Amino acid sequence: MKRYEGLFILNLAGREEGVKDALDKISAEIESAGGKVETVQKMDKKNFSRVADKKYSAGFYANVIFTGPPAIIAQLRAKFALNEDVFRVLFTLSPEPKPAK
Repeated sequence: MKRYEGLFILNLAGREEGVKDALDKISAEIESAGGKVETVQKMDKKNFSRVADKKYSAGFYANVIFTGPPAIIAQLRAKFALNEDVFRVLFTLSPEPKPAK
């Protein structure tokens, strides 16, 4: 099992109250794929520095730390590509937390 960090940019234009529901769905997708969610950190809505499409000028950012087998990343990318609430997603390996001295 490896530890991963997923940075999600959510496309919830006009539905700001739906952030918690979208994060719950993301956590459920990760767990159904065989992962275990450790932490979900909801961040603020931020404007994009480069706007590729005028319909999407800002997004809600969320950081999800989870563990899972290496094959889970390809499976999650495919699932979140079909999810309309997820505008972009970036997965990286996350280092293990260091114990306090």
